Amino acid sequence: MNATEQLAETDRWLRYAEEDLTTAETLLRQPHIVPRHVCWFAQQAAEKALKAVLVFLQIDFPRTHDLDVLRNLVPDGWQFKEMCPDLASLTQWAVEARYPGNWTEATGAEANAAVEQARVIYESISTELGQHTELLQPI
Repeated sequence: MNATEQLAETDRWLRYAEEDLTTAETLLRQPHIVPRHVCWFAQQAAEKALKAVLVFLQIDFPRTHDLDVLRNLVPDGWQFKEMCPDLASLTQWAVEARYPGNWTEATGAEANAAVEQARVIYESISTELGQHTELLQPI
Protein backbone atom coordinates (compact mmCIF):
# COMPACT_ATOMS: atom_id res chain seq x y z
CA MET A 1 0.00 0.00 0.00
CA ASN A 2 1.46 3.37 -0.97
CA ALA A 3 1.32 6.45 1.26
CA THR A 4 -1.79 7.87 -0.44
CA GLU A 5 -3.70 4.60 -0.04
CA GLN A 6 -2.47 4.26 3.53
CA LEU A 7 -3.75 7.70 4.46
CA ALA A 8 -7.09 7.10 2.72
CA GLU A 9 -7.63 3.81 4.55
CA THR A 10 -6.59 5.38 7.87
CA ASP A 11 -9.02 8.21 7.27
CA ARG A 12 -11.79 5.75 6.45
CA TRP A 13 -11.32 3.85 9.74
CA LEU A 14 -11.20 7.13 11.67
CA ARG A 15 -14.35 8.42 9.95
CA TYR A 16 -16.21 5.23 10.90
CA ALA A 17 -14.98 5.69 14.48
CA GLU A 18 -16.26 9.25 14.55
CA GLU A 19 -19.65 8.16 13.15
CA ASP A 20 -20.00 5.48 15.85
CA LEU A 21 -19.02 7.98 18.55
CA THR A 22 -21.55 10.50 17.25
CA THR A 23 -24.20 7.78 17.28
CA ALA A 24 -23.32 6.83 20.88
CA GLU A 25 -23.50 10.45 21.99
CA THR A 26 -26.81 10.97 20.21
CA LEU A 27 -28.33 7.83 21.70
CA LEU A 28 -27.08 8.81 25.15
CA ARG A 29 -29.34 11.87 25.04
CA GLN A 30 -32.41 9.79 24.19
CA PRO A 31 -34.19 8.65 27.37
CA HIS A 32 -36.01 5.80 25.61
CA ILE A 33 -32.79 4.15 24.35
CA VAL A 34 -31.41 1.38 26.54
CA PRO A 35 -27.86 2.09 27.79
CA ARG A 36 -26.38 -1.11 26.33
CA HIS A 37 -26.84 0.25 22.80
CA VAL A 38 -24.90 3.37 23.76
CA CYS A 39 -22.16 1.20 25.26
CA TRP A 40 -21.90 -0.89 22.10
CA PHE A 41 -21.47 2.13 19.82
CA ALA A 42 -18.89 3.58 22.22
CA GLN A 43 -16.91 0.32 22.13
CA GLN A 44 -17.11 0.27 18.35
CA ALA A 45 -15.86 3.86 18.12
CA ALA A 46 -12.81 3.04 20.23
CA GLU A 47 -12.15 -0.19 18.31
CA LYS A 48 -12.22 1.56 14.94
CA ALA A 49 -10.03 4.42 16.17
CA LEU A 50 -7.45 1.90 17.40
CA LYS A 51 -7.60 0.05 14.10
CA ALA A 52 -7.06 3.38 12.29
CA VAL A 53 -3.71 3.71 14.08
CA LEU A 54 -2.78 0.14 13.19
CA VAL A 55 -3.69 0.71 9.52
CA PHE A 56 -1.64 3.90 9.55
CA LEU A 57 1.35 2.06 11.03
CA GLN A 58 0.80 -0.87 8.65
CA ILE A 59 0.53 -3.30 11.55
CA ASP A 60 -1.58 -6.36 10.87
CA PHE A 61 -4.16 -6.91 13.56
CA PRO A 62 -6.23 -9.93 14.52
CA ARG A 63 -9.96 -10.04 14.04
CA THR A 64 -10.86 -9.12 17.60
CA HIS A 65 -12.99 -6.74 19.62
CA ASP A 66 -10.50 -6.81 22.52
CA LEU A 67 -9.37 -3.21 22.81
CA ASP A 68 -6.41 -4.05 25.04
CA VAL A 69 -5.08 -6.48 22.43
CA LEU A 70 -5.36 -3.79 19.75
CA ARG A 71 -3.87 -1.05 21.96
CA ASN A 72 -0.93 -3.29 22.86
CA LEU A 73 -0.06 -3.71 19.17
CA VAL A 74 0.62 0.03 18.90
CA PRO A 75 4.24 0.92 19.66
CA ASP A 76 5.04 2.95 22.75
CA GLY A 77 5.07 6.70 22.34
CA TRP A 78 1.42 7.18 21.43
CA GLN A 79 -0.23 9.30 24.14
CA PHE A 80 -3.52 7.38 24.19
CA LYS A 81 -1.65 4.29 25.39
CA GLU A 82 -0.70 6.12 28.58
CA MET A 83 -4.10 7.79 28.95
CA CYS A 84 -6.00 4.49 28.65
CA PRO A 85 -3.89 1.70 30.14
CA ASP A 86 -6.85 -0.65 30.66
CA LEU A 87 -9.73 -0.86 28.21
CA ALA A 88 -11.41 -4.00 29.58
CA SER A 89 -14.44 -2.09 30.84
CA LEU A 90 -15.08 -0.76 27.35
CA THR A 91 -14.21 -4.04 25.63
CA GLN A 92 -16.95 -5.87 27.54
CA TRP A 93 -19.64 -4.08 25.54
CA ALA A 94 -18.58 -5.72 22.28
CA VAL A 95 -20.45 -8.84 23.39
CA GLU A 96 -22.46 -7.99 26.49
CA ALA A 97 -24.36 -5.22 24.73
CA ARG A 98 -25.38 -7.42 21.82
CA TYR A 99 -26.28 -10.77 23.34
CA PRO A 100 -28.19 -11.96 26.40
CA GLY A 101 -26.04 -13.68 29.00
CA ASN A 102 -25.23 -14.00 32.65
CA TRP A 103 -24.45 -10.34 33.14
CA THR A 104 -26.38 -7.35 34.35
CA GLU A 105 -27.87 -4.78 32.02
CA ALA A 106 -25.78 -1.70 31.33
CA THR A 107 -26.67 1.32 33.43
CA GLY A 108 -26.87 4.96 32.45
CA ALA A 109 -23.70 5.62 34.41
CA GLU A 110 -21.88 2.88 32.49
CA ALA A 111 -23.14 4.32 29.20
CA ASN A 112 -21.84 7.75 30.19
CA ALA A 113 -18.48 6.28 31.18
CA ALA A 114 -18.21 4.29 27.95
CA VAL A 115 -18.91 7.35 25.81
CA GLU A 116 -16.46 9.44 27.80
CA GLN A 117 -13.70 6.84 27.42
CA ALA A 118 -14.42 6.40 23.70
CA ARG A 119 -14.30 10.19 23.25
CA VAL A 120 -10.88 10.37 24.97
CA ILE A 121 -9.53 7.58 22.77
CA TYR A 122 -10.97 9.02 19.57
CA GLU A 123 -9.78 12.59 20.22
CA SER A 124 -6.31 11.51 21.27
CA ILE A 125 -5.87 9.22 18.27
CA SER A 126 -7.31 11.78 15.88
CA THR A 127 -4.90 14.43 17.15
CA GLU A 128 -1.90 12.11 17.12
CA LEU A 129 -2.66 10.81 13.64
CA GLY A 130 -2.85 14.41 12.45
CA GLN A 131 0.63 15.00 13.82
CA HIS A 132 2.05 11.78 12.36
CA THR A 133 0.46 12.09 8.92
CA GLU A 134 2.44 15.26 8.27
CA LEU A 135 5.42 12.94 7.90
CA LEU A 136 3.70 11.05 5.07
CA GLN A 137 2.39 14.03 3.11
CA PRO A 138 3.98 14.37 -0.33
CA ILE A 139 6.29 17.37 -0.63
